[in-house]
Amino acid sequence: MEEYHNPNEGSFNAEEADTIVKECIENIIGGTDYSQNQVNKWTASIVERCLAQLVKQGKAYKYIVTCAVMQKTGAGLHSANSCYWDTSMDGSCTVRWENRTMYCIVSVFAVGV
Repeated sequence: MEEYHNPNEGSFNAEEADTIVKECIENIIGGTDYSQNQVNKWTASIVERCLAQLVKQGKAYKYIVTCAVMQKTGAGLHSANSCYWDTSMDGSCTVRWENRTMYCIVSVFAVGV
């Protein structure tokens, strides 16, 4: 008898989320230079597209996505997060992406439902 595997079972796949986030960033700001006038649009588009792609997988998670875009000026940027949750199911990943003129940091938090 064939064993049934529920795709909604198991822990959060951070590698899969990492790939989704990188594709979203590349599609939205990949080849462009930093522009103060575009940052709000870019960050909104990145979080919306990441969220849509994650939800499309049909897994039993609630997602939280954050995005920061920063111009490369030589200034420092430090960031941290901490979560109190079920480590066997829930998870997170943070992607640091950069091009010639800017940095983009996206964090995804997945909480099982």
